[in-house]
Amino acid sequence: MKITLVTVGKIKEKFYTDAIAEYSKRLSRYCRLEIIQVQDEKTPDRASEAEERQIKEKEGRRILDQIKDGAYVIALAIDGEPLSSEQLAARLDKLGVSGQSQIVMVIGGSLGLSDEVLRRADYKLSFSKMTFPHQLMRVVLLEQIYRSYRIICGEPYHK
Repeated sequence: MKITLVTVGKIKEKFYTDAIAEYSKRLSRYCRLEIIQVQDEKTPDRASEAEERQIKEKEGRRILDQIKDGAYVIALAIDGEPLSSEQLAARLDKLGVSGQSQIVMVIGGSLGLSDEVLRRADYKLSFSKMTFPHQLMRVVLLEQIYRSYRIICGEPYHK
């Protein structure tokens, strides 16, 4: 199975890039992983609702340009469904067993995802009602994908 992360913005902090590299290495024995970063838009201080919508739409178009037809898209969204690690593992396993070879997981920028990206998503996943920095969410998402594969393979993982 191939898992692609489509994310907005670049990682600047070394501790995030180190963690992403570590989980990417660990995942290489379970799946093909690709991480695509699309350019983020600068948000002016005190941006209006219309300006924020335009920013999300621009970032959204960049995200959608990276999603191939036939891919199963999971968007990280606050209003998505919260899952336990075991439930996420079961969902990924079911997708693989059903023949889905391409999963795209999308992490939006600081303003979230555009309505168009959310409509394209086959599933919306929530990690929390809280807001997290998108750089940190990359690490958390990769760790949960890794944990999912450990669960799927019946390998030990830390509870």
